[in-house]
Amino acid sequence: MDEYMQECIADMDSGVVALTRDFGRVRTGRASLSLLDGIRVDYYGSASPLNQVAKLSVPEPRLIIVVPWDKTMLGPIEKAIQASDLGLNPINDGKVIRIPIPELTGERRTELVRQIRGMGEDAKIQVRRIRRDFNDLFVGMSKDGDISEDESKRLVGQVQEQTDQHCTLIDEAVKKKEIEVMEV
Repeated sequence: MDEYMQECIADMDSGVVALTRDFGRVRTGRASLSLLDGIRVDYYGSASPLNQVAKLSVPEPRLIIVVPWDKTMLGPIEKAIQASDLGLNPINDGKVIRIPIPELTGERRTELVRQIRGMGEDAKIQVRRIRRDFNDLFVGMSKDGDISEDESKRLVGQVQEQTDQHCTLIDEAVKKKEIEVMEV
């Protein structure tokens, strides 16, 4: 039964990790290379991640510099950044691409907080779905006679404890990201 609990915990952990990774893509008014993680560039016929076709750096808190390995990639990189839903306007000077990160408006900040809360709720729903799946498994095993009813109740209790812990972790991550977004 320990292997089932290990699997349950690992599944719930992966939901929390995915949430924090998604939070990295939320623009907070500060330059962060994780903003560009989802951008793919057409590199000689294949869609490649931006960090594989260029050197990325953050020399200032509100500026990202993109230096392509191949200078002919300046145009496709610029187009890929513009086509992304990040709302960034890259500046191409023929050698490097500068991406200034604009200041967030109050309205945009509240919109981002709403989005962050929605992402947190989606993560909680995933954790609860995992709880339901494992609870169904343990109750089914009890009905089939594979484990005792007491063992089933104990395991269901452990799953609930893990669910509560992971929901608390999600709430803390959401609160931390909200503070970061609302910081002027």
